[in-house]
Amino acid sequence: MILLLASKRDIAGMNIAQQIIQLHSFKEMPQEFDGYPVYEQKIANEKVLLAFTDKELIKSQGVTKHFQPKLIVFLSRHASQAGTPTLSVHTPGNLTSQAKMGGLPKKISISPASKMKKTLTTMAKLVQERGLEYDVSYECTHHGPSLDTPAMFAELGSTIMQWKDIDAAEIVAKAVIEAIKNFSLYPTAIGIGGPHYNRKFTKIALTSGTAFAHIIPKYVIPEIEEKMIQKCVERVVEKVETAILDWKGIKGEHKPKIVKALEKLNIKIEKV
Repeated sequence: MILLLASKRDIAGMNIAQQIIQLHSFKEMPQEFDGYPVYEQKIANEKVLLAFTDKELIKSQGVTKHFQPKLIVFLSRHASQAGTPTLSVHTPGNLTSQAKMGGLPKKISISPASKMKKTLTTMAKLVQERGLEYDVSYECTHHGPSLDTPAMFAELGSTIMQWKDIDAAEIVAKAVIEAIKNFSLYPTAIGIGGPHYNRKFTKIALTSGTAFAHIIPKYVIPEIEEKMIQKCVERVVEKVETAILDWKGIKGEHKPKIVKALEKLNIKIEKV
């Protein structure tokens, strides 16, 4: 079973969820979660549930006490100071001891790299076909919840204007469903270095067969321990064989630590 979860506090998430219900004829079930009906549909022979919560999604740490899915997709708004219209995907979890935005300190969720890649590539394809002015991007691993279940966020942002954009919400909805239908496993890498929205890693995923799992951005590298790099390799659905480093996006003083940790894990290193 796959779970899709949206927050009643989130305009964008609710719009994405509504598009999923309409486009794929999800049926309301007697089952409830957080006092709201749960919707169900079978997609590619897979049972898919769509549920709603009163909590912000980053605070939904306890969701697996109620559901035991093989994958959770959080349907969410995206916000940024720049306000750039953006569709994005990422794995939730905290790379450091900071857990100010939900989840648990130093705990990352399991990354569904192939599902994220399919979501990203479908978003990019539909944005281009429809001529919408949106960036499509990976984000680094960040914020809660921190789950022992494969989990990803599919987001629409970055301001209220975009959160209310039904055309963009439809693209995210379609991309999520295409990811659910996709059973391919792609060659998988972790990404290290560069900004929160790494254009290099996004371009690689959109122009090659590579899927990215966890992405460690430049701004958290000073706090990253060798053990966390190991977790980023291990807590992935697919087998990670490569680490792609945004070499200019890593300070020189931190490069030896990262290279040493990856060599100990027998992970191939590529610099971009």
